[in-house]
Amino acid sequence: MEGKLDFLKKTTPYNLLSDEVLSDIASTLEEILYTEETKIYDQGVQKLKGVQIIIKGSFETFFTDNKKTKQKIETYEVGSTCGGISILFNKRKSLKTVIAQAGTKVYFFPRKDFKKICADFEVFFDFFANDFGKRMLDEEYAYFYKTNGSLEDNYLVVDQLYSLKISDINYKNIISCAPETPIFEAAIKMAENKTSCLFIKNSEEKYVGFVTDITLRDRVIAQQVDPGLPVNEIMDTKIVSISANAYVYEAILLMFSSKSRYLLIEDENKYVGFLSRNRLLSEQAQSPLVFIQSVKSASNTADLKSKWQKVPGIVAQLLERGVHAEIVNEVVTTIADTISNKIIEEVIRKLGPPPAKFVFMVLGSEGRKELTLKTDQDNAIIYEDMPEDRRAMVRSYFLDFATQVSDKLNYVGFVYCDGDYMATNPNWTHSLSHWKYNYKNWIEEALPETAVKFAAFFDCRAIYGDLEIMQHLREFVDDELKKPMERFYLYLAKNALLYEPPLTYFKNIKTQKIESKEVFDIKTAMTPIVDLVRVYALQNRIFQKENTGERLRELKSIGFFSETQFNELVQCYYYLMALRLKHQSNLIIRDNAAPNNLIEINKLTKIEKVTLVEIFKTILNFQSGIKMRFTNSFNI
Repeated sequence: MEGKLDFLKKTTPYNLLSDEVLSDIASTLEEILYTEETKIYDQGVQKLKGVQIIIKGSFETFFTDNKKTKQKIETYEVGSTCGGISILFNKRKSLKTVIAQAGTKVYFFPRKDFKKICADFEVFFDFFANDFGKRMLDEEYAYFYKTNGSLEDNYLVVDQLYSLKISDINYKNIISCAPETPIFEAAIKMAENKTSCLFIKNSEEKYVGFVTDITLRDRVIAQQVDPGLPVNEIMDTKIVSISANAYVYEAILLMFSSKSRYLLIEDENKYVGFLSRNRLLSEQAQSPLVFIQSVKSASNTADLKSKWQKVPGIVAQLLERGVHAEIVNEVVTTIADTISNKIIEEVIRKLGPPPAKFVFMVLGSEGRKELTLKTDQDNAIIYEDMPEDRRAMVRSYFLDFATQVSDKLNYVGFVYCDGDYMATNPNWTHSLSHWKYNYKNWIEEALPETAVKFAAFFDCRAIYGDLEIMQHLREFVDDELKKPMERFYLYLAKNALLYEPPLTYFKNIKTQKIESKEVFDIKTAMTPIVDLVRVYALQNRIFQKENTGERLRELKSIGFFSETQFNELVQCYYYLMALRLKHQSNLIIRDNAAPNNLIEINKLTKIEKVTLVEIFKTILNFQSGIKMRFTNSFNI
């Protein structure tokens, strides 16, 4: 008895209890010795009769995926209590498979007595709740928990395209011919190989284009072109490729964003095959991504509105299936981009061809590919520089164009921006040279208000038009940021410190009362991560990575963030994003209400509250980091 009591006094969380309580616990403990390696519990199968406190040796715990592969392997050493999370938060079923190593000795603490101590002493319960909350920040752990940890259920219940990599599926071999091959011979080769796409490879073994059955129909047969001409005269030159290590869903999204029906697959710096969009979509007939194809087929604006109204259901479905919030963001953004493109094309058909090359860009959350269900319009237009005698006419066209696009977007469900960050605002529809002037001004003036504008316009992404215009602007901004810009970064840093996570002095969630409900704004809570990652991305001139997750990965790859820092930030950010998307979809579907960002604190579980507190603490720490980084030179 004395030995048990002494051990408990030195072991967390038992050392948080009084000697009297520990004596009662010690009297219930049974000593067990595992003389050989023993499987104690199978994941999701047995119900735990109690927890086990290790006094000698160790336990190995792990999840098992559908391939019977061990995942999230963890070792419990002396002093660890195994089983608390399963009893308290998993309906007593073992969340993981547990194996005792040979020679391991434990104290067995019966379930009934363990639960009574948890009920009587909040500090004891909080130890396990906090541990669980921290673990739930890990997306892989959270996935296995959400599928209840059962062996039968513990494989990806999401569509395969979210879990499969391109290297895991069968793709087609590349069939090619030389540029000088006559068109009719190219067609014969396609027929012989039963392929709808023939790639053109030059004498340097480089792929320079491709022809499809549609190319032959539209550019040869319909126009009565001589089939004896070389195939390079009718080929498409916009070749799009993707790594074999990419996921299938990424391939489909890339096809939609690049408007390409075919992707070359690259593995170890060489092309090994190709994918067709139709084949991928037909194989994923039940996938929500197939919905994007139906959006592309919409015949009018009313149809587009109907499509957008179905998106909350898709979001709810994806989240219920355990799809990562970053993927859900991309799906929503791709649908929004597709709708915008359809509207832009409709307006161009009405107004006639644009009088100049241009690019239509989206800003803010859509610019970062982080669109949620509560969204407004944030967009702008850049058009090529024109001779003075044509400037007024060109500007008039694009302002009219912007108005018609904006009105249709508003009708569909993308409401007007309260801050007027829209192409309808003459300030945000300009020539390339004028946009260069804007960015140069914002950087050189280094005022708080211009830093805020720059932040908004740094999160920009072209969705329609001549992408070279956007590239010219990015190259210009890159050159500007090579100059000494201490004050500019100072104000950007201040901008990243404007919003603090909603924590009280005693580290509880700070709420506000709206319509008798205690709520906190989850968008505001997420903003510090977006802002501080943007500052660091700018400092390191990371322009090609558009969303917060991509920027974090790039900052980690260049050594700016450690693996631990990266994991903390990315897990915090996408936990909040998933909660935000779930909240918005529930408002629309269950409550038939408009989406918002106000999370009602009383509707959160204890685990969610604990997890949020940990997240907000992490964000505060990173805000302290950015403050220290800039305080070296400036007072913030």
